[in-house]
Amino acid sequence: MFKKILIANRGEIALRIIRTCKEMGIKTVAVYSTADKESLHVRFADEAVCIGPAPSPLSYLNIPNIIAAAEITNADAIHPGYGFLSENAKFSEICRKHGIKFIGATPEQINAMGDKANAKDTMRNAGVPLIPGSGGLLESVEEGKSEAAEVGYPVIIKATAGGGGKGMRIIWKEEDFQEAWDSARTEAKNAFGNDGMYLEKYIEEPRHIEIQLAGDQYGTVCHMSERDCSIQRRHQKLVEECPSPFVTPEMREKMGAAAKAGAASIAYEGVGTMEFLVDKHKNFYFMEMNTRIQVEHPVTEEVINFDLVKEQILIASGVPISGKDYFPNNRWALECRINAEDPYNNFRPSPGKITSLHKPGGHGVRVDTHVYAGYTIPSNYDSMIAKMIVVAQTREECIVKMDRALSEFIVEGVHTTIPLHQKLMQNQDFRDGNFTTAFMNTFDINA
Repeated sequence: MFKKILIANRGEIALRIIRTCKEMGIKTVAVYSTADKESLHVRFADEAVCIGPAPSPLSYLNIPNIIAAAEITNADAIHPGYGFLSENAKFSEICRKHGIKFIGATPEQINAMGDKANAKDTMRNAGVPLIPGSGGLLESVEEGKSEAAEVGYPVIIKATAGGGGKGMRIIWKEEDFQEAWDSARTEAKNAFGNDGMYLEKYIEEPRHIEIQLAGDQYGTVCHMSERDCSIQRRHQKLVEECPSPFVTPEMREKMGAAAKAGAASIAYEGVGTMEFLVDKHKNFYFMEMNTRIQVEHPVTEEVINFDLVKEQILIASGVPISGKDYFPNNRWALECRINAEDPYNNFRPSPGKITSLHKPGGHGVRVDTHVYAGYTIPSNYDSMIAKMIVVAQTREECIVKMDRALSEFIVEGVHTTIPLHQKLMQNQDFRDGNFTTAFMNTFDINA
């Protein structure tokens, strides 16, 4: 087992990892930017090293500084959390070369799944259902039009290096193709330095459902049920739940088997997630694989009573997994992402000092956060300041519990998305499980 783990991340996920390490008797090293000097992960770690100024490229994405911090503190492993360098094959490879264990996927696995076009080829060969579309990158707008005619409109074009909704355009008819192609490629080039595009059939009324996976160093893969992440705004998840109100037991088995086959085809090591789009007829199609821990992992933890971060560390240290698949058993969990944004003002970011904070409690209520009264939220990073997770025996009880807990969650000094989540919990369509990924397009917080 590792003696000391450096956490190459910040905020709530860094604190989450530190807590599990302490329970496992493992020393921890926090790294931080100058903007995060007062963050709780810095205070709670056994050691802390400043790795640069506030901008991420100079700190949390600064590989030489992070490796140097690991070496001077004698850390024998690095946990990247999510975001930042968690799916960076180069970083995984550099850790390997320096004799530091990267707690996550190997460089080869990250490369296999990180590029969307490569990932589709890999999954196609593994027999995982794919959305009809181009077999690979489009060479020209003419080829795109030809593929669209074969697949049938509407179609969606996507940047191969994309994420967060950038470099994506829905095209409803051929005469709109050229303009969408040009604008998507420009956006992708500016955001990712890569304007490669591919095309898919646009799935109408889709659900975003993902399968939690774990694979060890010996070829064993298991799945740990599904999460429904369909409540999104601009392709950013707002609410996640486990299990999905849309998935039947038969569908769960089928999706789980496909996800396991896909992960096994690359001998996947670590905890990861296979994401699917599911149409209204319950057909599911591979979308992407995240070779890291997910923001929404707590809902799975609460339903199957399992520490996924501990599992990551055990796998990385060479401990084999049982291979047992996990299914929901009379438990339901919801997670609301609490962001420092003003939902009444087009979700404008609201950094600043938290003057007062009261976190909710009670049976089945969990709050993962790194903030506290007096903490100043920096403007340099993602606006998420907390995750509220509740668990109960039924979905109905879960929604009532979340609504109650949100009413107790008081954050003063900045705007947050708590009012939005309260409105969601009271919305009848949400309560009935009647929603798709387009739900937030028409949701009115003032209604």
